[in-house]
Amino acid sequence: MPYWDHGYWDGGWVGGLLMLLSMVLLWGGVITVVVILVRRFAGHGGSRGGEGGEGRDGRDGYGSALRILDERYARGEIDEEEYERRRSRLRG
Repeated sequence: MPYWDHGYWDGGWVGGLLMLLSMVLLWGGVITVVVILVRRFAGHGGSRGGEGGEGRDGRDGYGSALRILDERYARGEIDEEEYERRRSRLRG
């Protein structure tokens, strides 16, 4: 074995550094994918926004505003004309 010291990992620290960097990138990618999947698919049963609030993606606020408008009309807080005017504004 005359060439034992001239193998692929000659110099040692460069190869070790590359292996460390590749493992950090690999595990960082795996963790990132898991976090993205959990955020996307978890929590569909709960409410994202508070009363009249807007959710993270902005879509819940539109539904909440219409729901609140419907409730105010049902309670008699606003008349039909006001209800229709505000509803048409919300629908754009």
